[in-house]
Amino acid sequence: MAVCGMASLTLPAIAQQTPVPQAQAGSPTVIKSIRVIGNQRVEANTVASYLLIAPGDRYSEQRIDLSIKTLFATGLFADVLIEPNDGDLIIRVVENPIVNRVIIEGNKALKTDKITDELEAAPRSIFTRSRVQADVQRIIDLYSQSGRFAATVVPKVVQQEQNRVDLIFEITEGPVTGVKRINFIGNNEFSDRQLRKQLATKESAFYKIFSSNDNYDPNRLEYDREQIRTFYTDRGFADFRVVSAVAKLVPNQKDFYITFTIDEGEEYTWGDVSIDTELTTLDKSILRAIVPIRTGRIYKSSEIEGAIDTLTFAAGAAGYAFVDIQPDIKRNRDTKTVDLVFRLKEGPRVYIERIDIIGNTTTLDYVIRREMELVEGDAFNRVLLDRSRNRVLALRFFEDVEITEIQGATPDRAIVEVKVEEQPTGELSFSAGFSSADAFLVDLSISQRNLRGRGQQMRFLIRASANRKEIDLRFTEPRFLNRNLAAGIELFNVSNDYFEEAGFRQTRTGGQLSLGFRVTEYTTLQARYALRRETADCAQAIALSNPEVCLQGSGRWSSVLGYTFGWDRRNHPITPTRGFDMSFTQDFAGVGGDVKYLRSELRANTYYGLFRDVILTGKLSAGYITGWGGDSVQINDRFYKGSSTFRGFDTSGIGPRLVQVQADGSIIRGRAQGGNAYGIVTAEMSFPLGIASLLGSLFIEAGTVGLLDDEFKVTADPSIIIRDELLIRSVVGASIFWDSPFGPIRFDFTKPIIKQDFDERKSFQFNTSTRF
Repeated sequence: MAVCGMASLTLPAIAQQTPVPQAQAGSPTVIKSIRVIGNQRVEANTVASYLLIAPGDRYSEQRIDLSIKTLFATGLFADVLIEPNDGDLIIRVVENPIVNRVIIEGNKALKTDKITDELEAAPRSIFTRSRVQADVQRIIDLYSQSGRFAATVVPKVVQQEQNRVDLIFEITEGPVTGVKRINFIGNNEFSDRQLRKQLATKESAFYKIFSSNDNYDPNRLEYDREQIRTFYTDRGFADFRVVSAVAKLVPNQKDFYITFTIDEGEEYTWGDVSIDTELTTLDKSILRAIVPIRTGRIYKSSEIEGAIDTLTFAAGAAGYAFVDIQPDIKRNRDTKTVDLVFRLKEGPRVYIERIDIIGNTTTLDYVIRREMELVEGDAFNRVLLDRSRNRVLALRFFEDVEITEIQGATPDRAIVEVKVEEQPTGELSFSAGFSSADAFLVDLSISQRNLRGRGQQMRFLIRASANRKEIDLRFTEPRFLNRNLAAGIELFNVSNDYFEEAGFRQTRTGGQLSLGFRVTEYTTLQARYALRRETADCAQAIALSNPEVCLQGSGRWSSVLGYTFGWDRRNHPITPTRGFDMSFTQDFAGVGGDVKYLRSELRANTYYGLFRDVILTGKLSAGYITGWGGDSVQINDRFYKGSSTFRGFDTSGIGPRLVQVQADGSIIRGRAQGGNAYGIVTAEMSFPLGIASLLGSLFIEAGTVGLLDDEFKVTADPSIIIRDELLIRSVVGASIFWDSPFGPIRFDFTKPIIKQDFDERKSFQFNTSTRF
């Protein structure tokens, strides 16, 4: 066995072994036969097939030269000699070796698999010098991309028997090359710090040990040039250009200095903006009105793309799938204005030839198709496609949904491609929290939003705390009887233990049937019926102090008929940045059973994007319940607010409460009694924290719960009173959301601004879940 470097690797040179006989002058030789000598793996017929000369042809030096080049080009041979001999054509070849193994040595920063995946050399492949040199460059490029510009690679060859070789790449990785400093020349309007924030490349610092953006990458440098250009042209500088971007490696080969030389130019404003259209069904004035560019404002290049999207959407709503919109931009350097004309060319009306669903590895095709508002044969309508995308996203089965159209079999046909990216729809949820009342409480639930890929929903919940135990099983079929009807069934058992402080326990066991459907594109209606068996086990002292509390001690039946009307105008069903949604719910108890009441609730949310990824959300919720037919509202039918429904307070932490007054005037808090009415408002601003997968929010909440029926405000024991004052409470707080590898985690930190001495407060809570 012999080992040699690439420079010293030698193979037999047959061209030096035998002189090339020349054909006789004036008498061209005719080739009688072709013989191949020296071939081991390659068949002689295969070698002959590459020749540009054959038996019966006259000998030609030109054809011989071309044949030699053709044989070398195959990569099969290290050397080739072609010579005539008494009318025979002798082909002498030396075959290139076969690579037996590829060995990587010295690599620590990059895994071996990552390197070998990029190489052309592989076991059983043909060995050539050119391929090895190309692979050396590929390895160096890989290390350059990871910030190691001092990496060196030495290829070595170990010769084996049967014309095989082991190929070894010896790597010296060298240090990581960082970015020591980023400088700018020519910037007058914006500081170096402002411009550095726009770059993907960052300066090296000790606290950036988990970041790779402080390593020099020439490809990223090109991206940074575009980022700076976009930053300036979005702030009025239409003539801006990057003159040069130079990266200089210092002698120690550990750091780069990057210098951007820029020419800012002058600041421009929008001049005349007009529409030139061939779309006869759309009025120019209407199209101009929907373009968000206004004369006199600072020029922003991004507004052009936004306007094109708006015009494309409007044209799509009119049935033009392939409308051509070209912006004609004219800069007036004297007046420092930019005139803009959008030229729209009318295309043919297009019909949908086919709808293709792509990427649904779990969800069945028909689950997606039934959410589409267009089917094969319909006229193309971009508005309906946009609605369809939102409806598919609202299923919460997919990370992303992209709908595109391509040319069909004819110009008036379009193929719609719906590309989806599946996300986990099963969830094993665990949530925990601390409170002054319960110390520690736990929720555990298992749910699947897309059972067997059919869009069916199932949830099993177990909840346990010091005073509450709940088991709940739900199943929903979103397309009952293949119609636009969502049918659901729910079974539950809930036990609340208020015995220690309030003196009673209550249990609810029953089930519910529901049926929902879409009224219009933006509104829905759900009807439901619930039947529950409810009991209360009261302490003797409580029963004596106020017998009304325990009227259902021997058990009662609640028969409840209700509905929910929903209205949703959000721009995105999962992460809205504008729009609103609201719902109104009423439950009527008394269709049979032992309980009579009417419960009404209103919930509304509005969303407004202040800046990119900074969203302001306003929330309102309110409710009222009243008895009828002589009935009062019992304790387990009232509203209880706190924890997730009113942060900063414990579950049922605000509202009417039993209070025992001591001889010294101090009080002992009892359990919450709930209220017949509540109202809560929230203002919250969410924003990114600058670290991947982390979001933050600041919020303020205010609200109240109260208005018990009069008979529940009195007690037989004068030392026990019920505080029911309908007073406002408010809190401020902050939240951190982390989309961790284990599942989403949320932390809430709150501080009360207005509170009552009998409230139960909770300043911190967290929730987490695991997806599958």
